[in-house]
Amino acid sequence: MPHLKLEFADPVAERVNVAALLEELHQSLLTCGVFEPASVKSRAYPCHQWQVGEGGDAHNFIHLELALLSGRDNDCKRGLAERLMQLLEQYAATIDSLTIEIRDMESETYLKSKR
Repeated sequence: MPHLKLEFADPVAERVNVAALLEELHQSLLTCGVFEPASVKSRAYPCHQWQVGEGGDAHNFIHLELALLSGRDNDCKRGLAERLMQLLEQYAATIDSLTIEIRDMESETYLKSKR
């Protein structure tokens, strides 16, 4: 745990080095001191169809979702969001919409194989 998902409009990949951004985000989570490094999982997904406001697909976006096991306080989650937003702004300053959602996953219902 945690799970970082980077979702982006297709044209973002023409202006942002998505692989480098994902690597930086992943490294940031590895070194933040909140998680066991072996538990950090990060991935990126292009979005082929999207709509943003009244501009339809004329506006590009990047949305990060960071899913954490429940139990961390809001200050911790806010600090993680700010840390990740700094990287987003550094790598993707030309993208119209940059958003982050920190989401709790209930410990009681999250299962992980013990392989």
